[in-house]
Amino acid sequence: MNIQELEQTIRERLDTFPTKTRRVAEYLLGNSSEVAFQSISEVAEKLSVSKAQLVRVARMLGFEGYAALKDLLKRALLEQVLPSSIANELQETHIPQDLCRLEQANIEETLKKMSSDSIVTFCEAAKKASTIYCMGWGISALVSEWFHTRFTELGLKAVLLRRGSMSLLEQARGVGKDDMLIVCELPSYVIEVKEAVEKTAQKGVYVVTLTDTPAAPICSYADLSFFVGDTSPTFGSSLIGPMFAVHVLTSVLSYNLGEEGVRALSEQKEGLHDERIYYPAYGLRY
Repeated sequence: MNIQELEQTIRERLDTFPTKTRRVAEYLLGNSSEVAFQSISEVAEKLSVSKAQLVRVARMLGFEGYAALKDLLKRALLEQVLPSSIANELQETHIPQDLCRLEQANIEETLKKMSSDSIVTFCEAAKKASTIYCMGWGISALVSEWFHTRFTELGLKAVLLRRGSMSLLEQARGVGKDDMLIVCELPSYVIEVKEAVEKTAQKGVYVVTLTDTPAAPICSYADLSFFVGDTSPTFGSSLIGPMFAVHVLTSVLSYNLGEEGVRALSEQKEGLHDERIYYPAYGLRY
């Protein structure tokens, strides 16, 4: 069995699986690269299932055990990011190249998961929103901040929600039903973020989530979800895939805004001529 056959098998049988089995199967579909390099204990804890449950799911999918399933996922990932001649012979001398290829795979995985329909839906929701709120915690706050920056540059009313003098729950009280909430969350998932998203969703706010897997707690409150590749052998999550997603979504949005978007970006570009801030001799680019 190869990775394509595995994904096809899961999709064909997904509706027949019991609840816990379905949760594991959906996690495998949305986050195979993470499963490939995490221990069975880490995956079981993340999904709140037993290790025995993971073994049972692997056998239901045609594997002798969970280790065989994990080996397939690992081989599939390595084949994406490394030449087959060195896929099984990783050496320290290859680390820089391997990391670059892994980040390339994160970008490709992110793009693969972004459908044209979902991007169009995102743009329409952003244009209709009275205010766009961008929420994140920890490293995920960096992603939400870039969303906020891009929206502001496009002349849209945007507010950044991040942990500071007020909790996210307190800040979420200001989000109204005509607004849009974009939540960026990479592992580890934060209870307060989930509760803040739940609070806004109960008001009828349009919620967009950007995370690594459908199993993330915030996804149960989402009207629209985007999933990114964030595999990293060093830091907990790579930001390359998430930042790429922000760039794609806001770039398409800039075109969708038409003359309004052109005018906003032109005004932003004019600011580059302020010699109190920028050195004009080094070229002005925006």
